[in-house]
Amino acid sequence: MSESSTLAVPAGFPAEALTLLVAKGHLKGSLTPDDVIAVLEKVELTPELIDEVRTRLKTEGIIFDESGDAVTDDDLTDEQLTAPPPKPVVQAVPKPAPAAANDSAQKETPAAREERTAVGTADPVRMYLKEIGKVPLLTGPQEVSLAQRIEAGLIAAGKVAELEDHYGDPALIPEAQLAPLDECVADGMQAKRDLIEANLRLVVSIAKRYLGRGMLFLDLIQEGNLGLIRAVEKFDYTKGFKFSTYATWWIRQAITRAIADQARTIRIPVHMVETINKVLRVQRQMLQELGREPTVEELAVKVGLTPARVREIQRLALEPVSLETPVGEEDESHLGDFIEDQQAVAPAEAAARALLNEAVGEALEELTDRERKIVRLRFGLEDGQARTLEEVGKEFGVTRERIRQIESKTLAKLRHPIRSLRLRDYLDEE
Repeated sequence: MSESSTLAVPAGFPAEALTLLVAKGHLKGSLTPDDVIAVLEKVELTPELIDEVRTRLKTEGIIFDESGDAVTDDDLTDEQLTAPPPKPVVQAVPKPAPAAANDSAQKETPAAREERTAVGTADPVRMYLKEIGKVPLLTGPQEVSLAQRIEAGLIAAGKVAELEDHYGDPALIPEAQLAPLDECVADGMQAKRDLIEANLRLVVSIAKRYLGRGMLFLDLIQEGNLGLIRAVEKFDYTKGFKFSTYATWWIRQAITRAIADQARTIRIPVHMVETINKVLRVQRQMLQELGREPTVEELAVKVGLTPARVREIQRLALEPVSLETPVGEEDESHLGDFIEDQQAVAPAEAAARALLNEAVGEALEELTDRERKIVRLRFGLEDGQARTLEEVGKEFGVTRERIRQIESKTLAKLRHPIRSLRLRDYLDEE
């Protein structure tokens, strides 16, 4: 028995998923954090679990490439974080030189001032990056110091809770005991905020890798920030690792979960999303190489799947489109306005029927009330249900033969050229 087969499955890690992950690692030779997070989408992450996964992959001889998660001040510039930007970014207007500031203010027109203001506030992504860029990245010792303050604050909060239980009323706790504890709790909360704010750019650098997955950039950042908060709460500084080494796991997991839950109207499992993206990517590559859309069979050979599987993936890749989607530049038309309802009557046919009903009504107006009623009942013009001679006879209290005679006389009257002329065109169309 090999050494790898005797290794225990990390606590909380799905056994079958781990087997597939290891097999995928052996096949590729290496794994990325995205490969692992796809398996850990619903698993509660802990530093211990992350360490065990790393150890297991290392023991199996699988390279676990986390180099893409390294973040420095150099690669967290405003321009790089917005590339590719979700929307075109307006270039910032350079500030005037201090010496000419007064002259510029005097010469600036209202239109120019409005344009300058619009440039500064038009792009929320750029505004956000500008704000978080003001906070410098932390060194290892600074992270440890903040983590220690957070830990001290949690301990102090626990002692405050014990004092509240002991005295029964927070107002009864002696100020000499409560004040230093409250101060420590507040310091811990501030340290938590500092650690979070110093790593917001890490979230942005990870979130931009998930652009094009069906969520807006700011939504990806928001979800990643929630993962960052969770990472701060779980961070164990005693292990000696840099905070970002662990934080990326929670950030990636939070974003991946959000994409799976929110990006599509019909939810698709994360592993299927990766497969769909792979097939679509290969399909685009083959389109460029062949100059045409590849057939299902050609695509299946390229991605190593059966044609039936490729067809199923292409079907899953289709996304619902709202009938309220605006069409055109004016946004006055919607997609639903251009989609034919196969069950509905065509406009031309509906108009013809309306005109026919009107013509028939005018012709019947020349009959007596009794004749008109009999014709309408016999031919279902009342409610669409044609009556028999006997049914009509019962309603009028006469025999069926008498109804037949009246009907025959009435139809002969309607067939007179003067009355039938207006209806003859409709008969010719039929």
